[in-house]
Amino acid sequence: MKLAAIDIGSNAARLLISEASPNSAGTMDFTKVNLVRVPLRLGFDVFDHGSISEKRTSHLIDTIKAYKLLLDVYEVKYLKACATSAMRDAANGAEILQEVRTQTGIDIHIISGQEEASYIYENHIAEHLDKTKSYLYIDVGGGSTELTLFSGTRLIFKESFNIGTIRLLHQQVPDSAWQQLKDFLKQQLRTIGPVTAIGSGGNINKIFSLSKRKEGKPLSLDTLKDYYKEFSAFSVEERIHLYNLREDRADVIVPALQIYINVMRWAGAEEIYVPKIGLADGLIQALYREIAIPANGFQ
Repeated sequence: MKLAAIDIGSNAARLLISEASPNSAGTMDFTKVNLVRVPLRLGFDVFDHGSISEKRTSHLIDTIKAYKLLLDVYEVKYLKACATSAMRDAANGAEILQEVRTQTGIDIHIISGQEEASYIYENHIAEHLDKTKSYLYIDVGGGSTELTLFSGTRLIFKESFNIGTIRLLHQQVPDSAWQQLKDFLKQQLRTIGPVTAIGSGGNINKIFSLSKRKEGKPLSLDTLKDYYKEFSAFSVEERIHLYNLREDRADVIVPALQIYINVMRWAGAEEIYVPKIGLADGLIQALYREIAIPANGFQ
């Protein structure tokens, strides 16, 4: 059974197509069939001007039309499509998504920061780790950062903050926002023991790839600090050529590291695991629960 998710973020739009099939243990495996990413950079308009320009609106509609063709070719029957921080803040967000629906038939829902954090948690990575420890999911996007704390077998909190890579690039994050995040973590974690971080998002995945770490091995906080210092010494153009980065990655990777480092410092986390998960993966998991169990009887 093929499932698909569309994630319209502040930096890029992603289409993930996965194959869901039961394994010998009676649980479901989700195999990635295709992942397409288009750097729409909606946040560049929204965080500076409050709305999405005609040019980027046109690019968004064309992107969804292309995704629709891929969904048809792969014969995907089930789709969940969501938009996050930039579309939440855009004055014309609802109007644009109505036009997308009219032209493509695809219904994209604007989700809250809390819902975004919930979908990321749907990956349940922490449930496969040491249940005696506490894990803090950190998902850094262009417009917001979602935090979810999982301690033992309990979900302690899930929260969203308007601190993102594009907002930082455009100097749209006041000191008060950082202080709010710091105070929140200090208060929530005061009775929790040591915390291990779990990172998601394209930037932390790129750092992990550059580090040459073996899959399943964590990155240390000191490693992230070293990369932050290293990348900060170069211009965006230099980062593109020295590290073989796309332009839409080279400019946001430094503010992303700033966010991960601050969150880990304030949470007292010395290590961060980087599984290949993101919002789209969580949407796939949620979609399966919504439609697959009643349709197929799979557990």
